[in-house]
Amino acid sequence: MSVEIIRDPLWNNIRLDSLSFELIDTPAFQRLRYVRQLGLAFLVYPGATHSRFEHALGTYHLARRTLTLFEDQDDFALIDRDECMLIRIAALLHDIGHYPFSHALEEIGAMHHEDVARPLICDGEVADILHRELGADAPERIVALIRGESDSPLQGLISGSIDLDKLDYLRRDAFMCGVSYGEIDVDRLVNALVILRDPTTDAPRVGMIEKGLSALESLLFARYQMYRNVYWHHAVRSATAMYKRLVADALDAGALDARTLAGFTDEGILHVLGQRAPSPMLQALRERKLYKRAFECPAADLQPDAAEWIADDRALTAAVENELAIELGLRPGELLLDYPTKTQMLGLDLLVRRPYGEVRRLTAAGWEGAINLPKLSEEFYRSARWLRVYTSSRIALDPAAVIGLASLTGAEVRQRMESGRGLLGA
Repeated sequence: MSVEIIRDPLWNNIRLDSLSFELIDTPAFQRLRYVRQLGLAFLVYPGATHSRFEHALGTYHLARRTLTLFEDQDDFALIDRDECMLIRIAALLHDIGHYPFSHALEEIGAMHHEDVARPLICDGEVADILHRELGADAPERIVALIRGESDSPLQGLISGSIDLDKLDYLRRDAFMCGVSYGEIDVDRLVNALVILRDPTTDAPRVGMIEKGLSALESLLFARYQMYRNVYWHHAVRSATAMYKRLVADALDAGALDARTLAGFTDEGILHVLGQRAPSPMLQALRERKLYKRAFECPAADLQPDAAEWIADDRALTAAVENELAIELGLRPGELLLDYPTKTQMLGLDLLVRRPYGEVRRLTAAGWEGAINLPKLSEEFYRSARWLRVYTSSRIALDPAAVIGLASLTGAEVRQRMESGRGLLGA
């Protein structure tokens, strides 16, 4: 099998076999060249213009590298060689379904990018290549790996506590943004990965030697720092909130079709919005005249589950935004609420081999008195996630009134709107 070499600013030489190169040349994969990895973060960090295309190549590279390291392990003999090729291709294709400007549209209820990936992988040119080279069931097996639903012993490399996707994007995003927060020890982490037998089922699975847990802690801290300072930076979230509202309004007005969203590139969707749904907000986003913070507080200062309706109920949130805007002397669309969709800083379900050979499972329960990663993860998460109110012009808001509104349930918010007494009233 012939090999092509691509130069990458992060990993230097990336070796691509002929199958991977053929998949890269398909239109579905080439679209990723024009989908920025970090969405609108380039408005804050000018270097953050790298694409999902580069990230996909980097994840593929780490998959090849890890599988090569596994070849020196005795238990790797338990792994079917077909699984290894599927892992490499799943690593390459794992983001093929991403929307323009990354994850933003999933926050307004668009189908998750992993679900979008299914028809792109299971139908059309990509599917034809996979059928020819890897067998009739290859597309579905690759989709299962991407969705974290495969019974493959190597599933953890694609979707899991320490999947290779995280290792590439944290290093790449930090490098391209020019920050040091994502400087994780990838070499230590990859070399700490091993094939272990599950103590419950005796089946082989990807795990880690205990000495690698310190590097896993650095991964958690790097992820927290990147969320706090890059992914959820207040100006990045302002731009994201504006973009989400623009697309949501266009969908509601029939100017965009939800079924076609995943076919757009970043500039493509802005161009179509400009033609079909022009607005002052779109112009402001293009000119980086971002909405300003009128209120903010971290999730750590809120009661558990407070404000989740803002993250989960787009229709209610838009209605509240419009009513609040009018209540405060603004026009509808000139006030936006933002509370990032709930995520895990570090989901844990990992087999760990102790120095004396015992294999234990590290989960969200942790190891009493020894491993506090789950608790640390939750604390990091609550301090990185912020509730914010953005407005097109600076206005004064009563923090207690905003927190009071955010602390209501969705049903209580609707009742207050129906009462006509004002959303920020007593």
